[in-house]
Amino acid sequence: MNALNVIEAVKKKLVEIKGSLPRGVEVVAGYDRAGLIQESIKTLQRDLLEEAIIVSLVIIVFLFHFRSALIPIITLPIAVVASFMPMYYLHVSSNIMSLGGLALAIGVLVDAAIVMVENGYRHLSERPRPSDPTPLAEINGADGPVVTSPKTRKTSAEIPERERRRILIDAAKQVGPALFFSLLIIVISFLPVFLLEAQEGRMFRPLAWTKTFAVGFSSLLALTLVPVLMVMFIKGRLRPESENPVSRFTQALYLPILRLCLKHRKTTLLLNLLFLIVTFPLIFRLGSQFMPALYEGSSLYMPTALPGISITQAAQLLQEQDRTLRSFPEVESVFGSVGRSDSATDNAPLDMYDTTVMLKPRNQWRSGLTYEKLIREMDEKLQFPGLTNTWTMPVENRLDMALTGIKTPVGMKIQGTSLDGIQQLGAQMQQILSGLPQVRSIFAERVSQGFYVNVEANRAEAARYGLTIADVQQAVASGIGGMNIAENVEGRERYPVNVRYERDFRDDVEALRRVLIATPSGAQIPIEQVAKISFSHGPAMIRDEDGQLTGYVYIDLNAKDYGGFVNQASNLLRQRLSLPAGYTYQWSGEYEFELRARQRLKLILPVVFFVIFALLYMIFHSVTEAMVLIFPTFYAMTGGLLLQWLLGYNFSVAVWVGYIALFGIAVETGVVMVVYLHEALDQRLASGAALTENDIHEAAIEGAVQRLRPKLMTVSAVLASLIPILWQSGIGSDVMKPIAAPIVGGMITSTIHVLILVPVFFVLMKQRALRRGTLHRDEAEQAR
Repeated sequence: MNALNVIEAVKKKLVEIKGSLPRGVEVVAGYDRAGLIQESIKTLQRDLLEEAIIVSLVIIVFLFHFRSALIPIITLPIAVVASFMPMYYLHVSSNIMSLGGLALAIGVLVDAAIVMVENGYRHLSERPRPSDPTPLAEINGADGPVVTSPKTRKTSAEIPERERRRILIDAAKQVGPALFFSLLIIVISFLPVFLLEAQEGRMFRPLAWTKTFAVGFSSLLALTLVPVLMVMFIKGRLRPESENPVSRFTQALYLPILRLCLKHRKTTLLLNLLFLIVTFPLIFRLGSQFMPALYEGSSLYMPTALPGISITQAAQLLQEQDRTLRSFPEVESVFGSVGRSDSATDNAPLDMYDTTVMLKPRNQWRSGLTYEKLIREMDEKLQFPGLTNTWTMPVENRLDMALTGIKTPVGMKIQGTSLDGIQQLGAQMQQILSGLPQVRSIFAERVSQGFYVNVEANRAEAARYGLTIADVQQAVASGIGGMNIAENVEGRERYPVNVRYERDFRDDVEALRRVLIATPSGAQIPIEQVAKISFSHGPAMIRDEDGQLTGYVYIDLNAKDYGGFVNQASNLLRQRLSLPAGYTYQWSGEYEFELRARQRLKLILPVVFFVIFALLYMIFHSVTEAMVLIFPTFYAMTGGLLLQWLLGYNFSVAVWVGYIALFGIAVETGVVMVVYLHEALDQRLASGAALTENDIHEAAIEGAVQRLRPKLMTVSAVLASLIPILWQSGIGSDVMKPIAAPIVGGMITSTIHVLILVPVFFVLMKQRALRRGTLHRDEAEQAR
């Protein structure tokens, strides 16, 4: 069911009935989720547009040829639009997660087209004249800059049309299979996200569907449409890479670094290993939570009072709370309620308040005020004796309460054999944990502290007056509780007439004892003459979970590291709390979801690495090269950890989904690098001349440096596509930023690894194969 459609239908019906309402009566929405849905979708739509524009600019800058740049730019919207078709048939709506999947995939969608177009562009622009005496392999100087081609080149117009088509098709064939498999790695490595279960599965499946569809369609377009567009658009005057200022600058910067690293290979490997050792401990310093909090544009104030509060006092407190909240200039409207309707579906006791605070747009807030500061100000002004404050958000709270029963992100469930014992344990836990700095408020339910008025009829005394037990019970029901004695009919309307004592005659035990009861003789006697009326304590509410009596402890935190708090609190409870036999406690709320997701991710992440390794082996038919290309995933994780730490993001399901997406993208860059390294080596093997270790060294430099542009283009496209998400501050960005952060940080470190360590490993492997006499052109081509 589409919630937005339902909301719009309700609004439409309210407009229709507005004219039939009595004069002065108006229906006002206490809570409207339409703004949250619409604003979150607008945020992601704006991100998608900005990403498409930025990616297009990156392509144009690197190629310096507008018509060639049009090819990936054209395929981008086609892949995005095509992904909406299966979304429609699978009933995946446009929401934060589904559009977020497209936002994460934008940079990846053009990767294959970028590499294929750049390869065709290079083959045409650097095609030497037949009289050119200098082959490409001899252009590199010992320490000078890399020159990709002689300056004298034919334009594509001077090349025969048949020859031009052949060159472009051959260029597409050269990189096509590897690109298809690299995109397949991205798709398949992300499939384990579908293995997430329960709430996290429902949240991230739309993201996984859209990202998978988009990348899948882009793979098909790279093999079908892109070669056709290459033939159509790559023509005219084509600048060789040596005339591209961006390429000249990046190559001039990269070449001395690569030569230095290849010269000092052991030192390079040692430094990178030290970087891994230094960075990975950040895993243990970062906090954890189930999901980053989504700012909903509203807040939910849910204080809890002690049992026994009267409805009059509860209503007065509610009005005072509403007035206080409404005094804040950032508040649009306040809608509070206390107690519950006469329905078994709503088990809220009278001591539970529920106040929805709709906030104005952030551009109308006081300067420098954040949501956390606003909540802190509100909490300070709403300190009422006997009330324990809890702050959350409407959607988050409904999900937490529906799935766990706990209204706060972190809570506890105490189970045991008696309610008195549960209440005593809850009070001890409240006292122990209230001193922790992360705790804003804590409240243990008073499960056995309810107040009851007992009416015990004295059969003997009642019989002396000719009364039965039923007569006494009727007097209690009618005089104290009230009884419908008639019905007022006004046209088609019916109104019951209820009679009971005025409040002053039934507001304390002494007054209740003076309630009169009629005897058969006509006399009126106080009910205390035939019944005993008294107060007693008993269960305020009886909860039963897993066949055991249960009590809740609500913990409102001023920190987001739920996992760290639970670990600290558990250690404190083990030291200072002694559990009686038959009693247990467990952590609940969102932390319960986090535990479940963590156990699931322990199964999913190994599956991701195994799938990536298997696909790499299918591409290169080499266990060694597959292992080398697995390494970028570890270096990618170091960059993700660093940026995650700098931005202050805890580990969450959203962050881990970002890492899963990162692993596939990082491997793709490595695949492109290895393809070009093999191409350079194969040229030397094809010449038939005896190969030396220096030839392998120079082939690695040629394949890495001269083919730097497509690698930087793919990485830049991915990074540029995610930058708008990181700088975005609209509704919905709170969830997308933690997903994008690991990808951005990881792409930086994995790219450095691919540009430096992959050539180093390649040289080591091929020189070893040369010494063993196992390096042949057939083997190299099979590896391709």
